Amino acid sequence: MSEITIIGAGVAGLCVARALLDRGAQVRLVDRHADIGAHACSWWAGGMLAPFCEGESADDAVVRLGCEAADWWAAKTQAVHRRGSLVVSPAREKSDLAQFARRTRGHREVTRAEIAMLEPDLGDRFSKGLLFEDEAHLAPRAALAQLRASLIADGAEFIQDDADPDVYGKRGLTIDCRGFQAKDQLKDLRGVKGEMLILSCPDIALSRPVRMLHPRVPIYIVPRGNGIFMLGATMIEGRAGKHITARALLELLSAVYALNPAFGEAEVIEIGVDSRPAFSDNLPRIRRNGNLIRMNGLYRHGFLLAPALARMVAELIFDDMKPEVMDEDTA
Repeated sequence: MSEITIIGAGVAGLCVARALLDRGAQVRLVDRHADIGAHACSWWAGGMLAPFCEGESADDAVVRLGCEAADWWAAKTQAVHRRGSLVVSPAREKSDLAQFARRTRGHREVTRAEIAMLEPDLGDRFSKGLLFEDEAHLAPRAALAQLRASLIADGAEFIQDDADPDVYGKRGLTIDCRGFQAKDQLKDLRGVKGEMLILSCPDIALSRPVRMLHPRVPIYIVPRGNGIFMLGATMIEGRAGKHITARALLELLSAVYALNPAFGEAEVIEIGVDSRPAFSDNLPRIRRNGNLIRMNGLYRHGFLLAPALARMVAELIFDDMKPEVMDEDTA
């Protein structure tokens, strides 16, 4: 097969490149940046491979397709930790925990004593919680770096260029994985602003992602090791502003303080703001017009859904198999 061009070398583009290389294709990745970094939405990801938790608000397709993610990332990188996810809520918000349980599957209820055993630094603050034992998490930046390195080792070519997918599509098979940068050509793509913090708090140790159903801003906190944590995240419609809002900063820090007051002494070492690409139903799309395939709309599920979407793109190209997320009018 002739060389395939992928435009966009974030999590979506890298996963597609891996799927195509594994099927024997020659792959060229084109991106306006020389390497992965803070410009990419995936740089600021929580890295939670938590399909069952996402089922609380996401379509069942997200749960089903997301179940492929942990095994895929574990096979391609050494960045995956399989320790489950823990969901808790303040005592006054017991109804929120019960509702979360009704809307999800793959969990078991844990008591105050079990929570203290699982995460000693949470102590006895929470009388009950939900443990999703089959979920996992990864270190996003390490996973991206390892995936990129493996692609280079296997012969993928990386080119720095501010590429136009339509131009490349006239030359040969091209896959547009640019995320929100594709807004100029995907008029129904919208941005959902996310704000998150990287904290340094050596006094606290957590072994798995913890979600707290705070009444104002539900949060997640993901351990990165060595006392570093990712705290997120807001979801604000529209691409308004490049900086975190004062309200978001206050509410995120207030919520994590309620999780453990020791976080009050944490240092905020990074602040991330990005615009997640999403369609109206928050589900991804694969669209094809001749030699140009567009894969977009991963929303907040980049690491969770990119492996399944990459598989579908490879099946479309090599097996002429229609992806289940392909728009009917572009099949």
